[in-house]
Amino acid sequence: MKTVSIVIPAYNEEDTILPCLEACIAQTVPAHEIIVVNNKSTDKTVDIVREVQSLYPDAPLILLEQSEAQGITPTRNKGFDAATGEILGRIDSDSIVEPTWVEATARAFEQPNVDAVTGPVIYYDMPFRRFGKIADDTLRKAMFKLARDYKFLFGSNMAMSREAWLAVRDETCADEEDLMHEDLDLAVHVRDAGFNIVYSSEMVAGMSGRRMDDSPADIVSYLGRYDRTYNHHGIPDRRLRVPAAVFMALYPIAKTMHWGKRISKAIRSS
Repeated sequence: MKTVSIVIPAYNEEDTILPCLEACIAQTVPAHEIIVVNNKSTDKTVDIVREVQSLYPDAPLILLEQSEAQGITPTRNKGFDAATGEILGRIDSDSIVEPTWVEATARAFEQPNVDAVTGPVIYYDMPFRRFGKIADDTLRKAMFKLARDYKFLFGSNMAMSREAWLAVRDETCADEEDLMHEDLDLAVHVRDAGFNIVYSSEMVAGMSGRRMDDSPADIVSYLGRYDRTYNHHGIPDRRLRVPAAVFMALYPIAKTMHWGKRISKAIRSS
């Protein structure tokens, strides 16, 4: 089984980094290394990572600093460049991977012609999580088939081979103005370099629904990253914009559910 490094870009994630790291440590197959790349955090993110290092001295937990530029792209790149595993996993600092995540990721790369893989997520702080997992997996599989040529990678739950990364690392867009989806940009370059992206329903990560706290204007700007990413690369296929349309259609329902759970939690704790 190939070795799997987990790279976690982090910026001011004191509320989520602890459960994220605990999930990465508690794997059925241990990760080769768990790399947190701190990007100019001003909260307790670094202190928490160091505390976890002291609590789990045998865990391959590494803390790196990326202070040259603010942004997820250079922070991700720092982690990928430092990783020594055969497979470079990538999650967010609010991701809580399933206990079998490393095992499922490594197993996906045992299949022929697999250079990168992505999977579904569970919104762990939203109601109806079991249904949500099924719905998310169903939608992502459908969109994966719809995409045809340009398959997506989802930054909260993805992995790629070291070979693929080394082939595209100097081609990926710096996106210094922070206008694009860095994971979609990466997927475009992976595909254009001749590598194959697949989808695995077994590779499951939890993620927060905290984006539902954003204003409608922020959500619209976020979804506009789909168009900006593909337009930047001169890819006119309108099918690739379907995820943004689906998210926008589901946004009112998801926001209502998210706030309903928060209100219910507040009432129970009062």
